[in-house]
Amino acid sequence: MKPDRKFRAIVATGMIFGLPDYARAFDLTGAWATSAEQCRKVFAHKGRANQLTFSNFSGVYGGGFIAEVDRLRGKFENCKIKSRKDDGQNINIIVGCASGIMVSNVQFFLKAVDDDTITRQFPGIEGMEVNYHRCRI
Repeated sequence: MKPDRKFRAIVATGMIFGLPDYARAFDLTGAWATSAEQCRKVFAHKGRANQLTFSNFSGVYGGGFIAEVDRLRGKFENCKIKSRKDDGQNINIIVGCASGIMVSNVQFFLKAVDDDTITRQFPGIEGMEVNYHRCRI
């Protein structure tokens, strides 16, 4: 390899692995509850496959959602992620949701506070925010 090519390869590798944390997409995958202390009351493992799902009375403890690679699940909704845009700490997701009798598109505006905390924002409604905490169960 010529010295010029070596230099370009080293620079390219450094650019890929030296990207700051905010340049990577935020890992949303997992269970998220409105209260970290209530995780075991909001979520449960059920069935032979030990699948993560919602407990019977999850809403009593604040509720939450389960994020998978291509969908978001609520207690009564199953939403397919149609698009996602990460812009630093801000995450904009558009999902198509089916609630059993109706299909609708919903837009989520999320802000990553840290690896285990996000805030759902409601543009146009000042002061309206909901914090979610990652559950490690």
